[in-house]
Amino acid sequence: MSSGGLALAPPARRVVLYRNGDPFFPGRRFVVSQRRFLTFEGFLNEVTKSICAPLAVRNLYTPRHGHRLTTLGDLQDGGRYVAAGSERFKRLKEFWNHLGCKRPLRSSSPTLNPALVVPPPPSHALGCFPHSVFRNGDLLSPPFPLLLPRSSPLHWDTLLATLTEKTTLSSGAVHQLCRLDRTSVSAGEELLSGHYYVAVGKEEYKKLPYMELLVPQDSTSRALRYV
Repeated sequence: MSSGGLALAPPARRVVLYRNGDPFFPGRRFVVSQRRFLTFEGFLNEVTKSICAPLAVRNLYTPRHGHRLTTLGDLQDGGRYVAAGSERFKRLKEFWNHLGCKRPLRSSSPTLNPALVVPPPPSHALGCFPHSVFRNGDLLSPPFPLLLPRSSPLHWDTLLATLTEKTTLSSGAVHQLCRLDRTSVSAGEELLSGHYYVAVGKEEYKKLPYMELLVPQDSTSRALRYV
């Protein structure tokens, strides 16, 4: 091709994005190409929908130093970034520890507890994690996904211990799991796939608008079928 011919489009880049301030979000993979995304703003709009962000994503940051990305050209193939709205960037040191890593990953996948891994949902099933859990009285943190194996029996004490480790309630250990109508769940057989629950400590269940404030509208309409 002559020097006056059309320049080749840059190759597609594969990146993983995490929700700002959510150590339990497993990450969402994106393939970024010039054909699919014409502008940085268009990419951010897609990210907002795909990661079920409680607020519109307007900023991307590097996880270790919090450097802000401003163009699609800033994205590196194999890179991992933090998606945020207008709130301040929250460093991911604790998040990488939750993912079983000592430092941010480059090309390898994080080592997760298989009982808690939730694969990124397809666009037609946003917000439909097998189970999603709110923290009692917390209207700042979105629900975290909880995937429980169907092939083995669920030991309730083990589940409560896992929830205690993952939720870090200000009141301490998780003592019960409640439905949004405040009724308590006492056995794994009572948990319904795709439903939302609240992890509660020794304190009383706090009836708050968890769904209205922490779950995107398209997900809320799906969840209201059982509230």
